[in-house]
Amino acid sequence: MAMTTIRDARADDAPAIARVHVATWRTTYPGLIPDSILVGMSVERHEAMWQRSIANPSGDAVVVAEHPADGVVGFASCGPLRGLALPFAGEVYTLYVAQDHQGRGLGRRLLARSFGILLERGYPSAIVWVLATNPSRFFYRALGGEHAADRTEALWGVLMDETAFGWRDLRLALSSDRFAVAPPADDF
Repeated sequence: MAMTTIRDARADDAPAIARVHVATWRTTYPGLIPDSILVGMSVERHEAMWQRSIANPSGDAVVVAEHPADGVVGFASCGPLRGLALPFAGEVYTLYVAQDHQGRGLGRRLLARSFGILLERGYPSAIVWVLATNPSRFFYRALGGEHAADRTEALWGVLMDETAFGWRDLRLALSSDRFAVAPPADDF
């Protein structure tokens, strides 16, 4: 049995990351963000964005979940805290897993690798922002994220409520049972 691998993204991963990005938005956000945004998403535009992120070694860190048969099936990106002055050093900017690969521990593994990268870069704490109505908020809470902040932003011409979940001590978070390595459920 082969296992899905979590690894640093390479330049040639940008097209696959873009495909997962667009597909996950289209399955996750209907009814949460305007349909016109979902319909107007372009794999090509997202590919260019991910190529820039991966190519910038001093910028975002990007990691992927690579399945032996299906290729890149998830990704995450992280780096220093952006925006509001909050008592956190780092931020997980994105974390998405293709719908067919959800529920297999990949999101937890991508988040753990992101936390590890943030620690390596000197960021001992982190937040992640999610739409307040996004079902993934339960995932972050289950992994020990505590409510850290709320904000309302004008996105796509619409006011959107967002919630931040935070981990004040990433070392402590990673050592918790929540991030304990279990037999991979994604092997098949």
